[in-house]
Amino acid sequence: MTDARKKILLVEDDESITLGLSMNLEAEGYDVAIAADGESALDALAKDAFALVVLDVMLPKVNGFEVVRRLRGVGNRVPVVMLSARGAEIDKVMGLELGAEDYITKPFSLAEFLARVKAVLRRDAIARPEPDRKLALGPLQINMDTREVSREGTLVELTATEFDLLLCLVEATGRVLSRDEILGKVWGPGHHGTLRTIDNFVLQLRSKLEEDPTAPRHILTVRGVGYRFQP
Repeated sequence: MTDARKKILLVEDDESITLGLSMNLEAEGYDVAIAADGESALDALAKDAFALVVLDVMLPKVNGFEVVRRLRGVGNRVPVVMLSARGAEIDKVMGLELGAEDYITKPFSLAEFLARVKAVLRRDAIARPEPDRKLALGPLQINMDTREVSREGTLVELTATEFDLLLCLVEATGRVLSRDEILGKVWGPGHHGTLRTIDNFVLQLRSKLEEDPTAPRHILTVRGVGYRFQP
């Protein structure tokens, strides 16, 4: 599964800039998601966790300043690096006061850009407390560091894939995941299995984790869509 600490959301409507930045970020080992306007960026940030947002100021639908304002307004503290051809001091001050961590004026060199991205991520890692890696979800306890799952205090033996599937559902925080989404997140884009594979693994998880696997209370089927986790 993708490490959220390596995921970057690149929000830029210029295709040539998007291509160049995404290729170089991926070469540095980051997993890059792309949004071409502010509205799409806000949607992506509501659905997924990112280590960093690289955000152009002049965007269609919702501009970069407004994106940052809305993020901070709902308590989302993801680090933001703003990009802009507008180099006026008032624009930089506005971006930083709204809550961006850095503001880079176009044109810029790729070396400078990558160095500043790494600097922001490094500062954030130092400032951000280590998250609790143990989850208590109803009768289930999940230790993400040891990859162990207990049910009402009793250790349950899961295979590596069963654990990844459970974590995938849990991290969706109640959102319904389609079988295609699950296949991509757990098995990866190069996997050649069928969607039936997911159904079989869900049955295995239910047999191990549900009090009554025939009437599941936690790993739920949403007919015609996929699955979701209910704590």
